[in-house]
Order: sequence, then C-alpha cells, then structure tokens
Amino acid sequence: MTKILVYDQDKNLMYNFNKNEDDPMPYSYGRTLLVREFRGSSRANVLWTTTRAMEAWNDTRRTYGSGIPVGYAFKRIWEGGHGQQSQHYAGVSFDVGQRLTAAQRRQIHQIATNLGVWGYVEPLSMTPTWVHMDRRYIGAACGGTAGFPTFRSGNSSTYVLVLQDALNALGYGTSYLDGIFGPATRSALVTYQRNNGLSADGICGCATWRKIVAMVVGIGRTPSVIDY
Repeated sequence: MTKILVYDQDKNLMYNFNKNEDDPMPYSYGRTLLVREFRGSSRANVLWTTTRAMEAWNDTRRTYGSGIPVGYAFKRIWEGGHGQQSQHYAGVSFDVGQRLTAAQRRQIHQIATNLGVWGYVEPLSMTPTWVHMDRRYIGAACGGTAGFPTFRSGNSSTYVLVLQDALNALGYGTSYLDGIFGPATRSALVTYQRNNGLSADGICGCATWRKIVAMVVGIGRTPSVIDY
C-alpha cells in the first residue's frame, strides 16, 4: 500500500489515503489516472498532490475524451530528476503524451491551455516530445510564478511537504511529514538556517529555498528521511 496525501487548498485540509498501485488516484476521474501512473519512476512510499491538480487533470481528460499516457508526474525532492524548484516535487505537475503522436500532443496542449485550469502549460517548443502542465501556486518566493512559495508557521501545503521532506533528508527532523508548518518544522528550519549562514527567522523564503534545494535535490534517500 502507498500513502497518498492530498491537500485541499480551498478548505485548507490535508487528506490521507492508502492505495494499491492499480487503484485510481484520489479525486481522479474514473480510472484515468492510476497510482502507478502518477508515481512514474518514483520509488517513494509516500506520494502527494492537491485536489486542484486532480480537478485540472479531470477537466483535461474529459475534454480530450481519450487516454492520456503519463510519462512523469510525482518525485520526492531527494529523488531528483526534474531540476531544482520543480513542481513535480510538490505533486502538481504532469508530463504526458510521450507515446502519442505530435498531432495528439498539440491537441492536448491546446485543450490544457484553453481550459485555463492549469497554473502553467509549457510551450511545445520547450517540450518537443511531451506536454508539461502543472497546477502550481501563484507567487514564488524568488519572484514570478516558477519555484516554491514563501512559507511560515501556520501554513499548510504540498510545498510544506517538500520543505519537510528536504529538511528530514538533510538531517533536520520535523517529527512529521504532514504538510503542516508547525512548531517542529519551524524549529528544524531555524536550526538549518542558523547552520547554513541564513537569517534564522523560521521563514522559508527565496534565499532559504535556494540553499535547501541546492543541497538536497537528487541526493537520494538518506537515513533521516521519514514516511509518516
């Protein structure tokens, strides 16, 4: 069984599910997105996404009206494989259509763009053999829409899960992997900031994100990684 965390941004709630690999993803339409498809090449015991990402998937899949093969979706940040501040680590990004024709990919890209349900649909010139679409938050810590938002005590999100996962992998225990920026997460972050020449303010902003991702992306599972 795989643990799946799904964040509902509208209700500010994190839901927990336990699913088999051939079960549909929570909140996905019918069997259009199975757990193993969302997992892709990740070998993690815990996956996460958001209700908004699933809703965007559902709208796109219904409009397209046929199967959309998923090449890459979720990755935990220490697994790497998608650059630094990638939306794949937040579980809101889909790279699809690798086995489809160029015409089919153009159709999916047009649908995803026209629907307006995704935060970002990458230009096809940048993805010649796939379609990239993600349901990112608006407002990144380092400006623009790319990267991760600023977070502080009291926030909840799959991006907080990314932060917790990264801190744990680097040896700064957050006690839980729950997506809630509570006292233990703040304490771990402050200690990390203090040890790495950052302002120890307990806020994960641009400079802190840059330092963390530079240290953690792709380092692999470490003994301090947690799955609970």
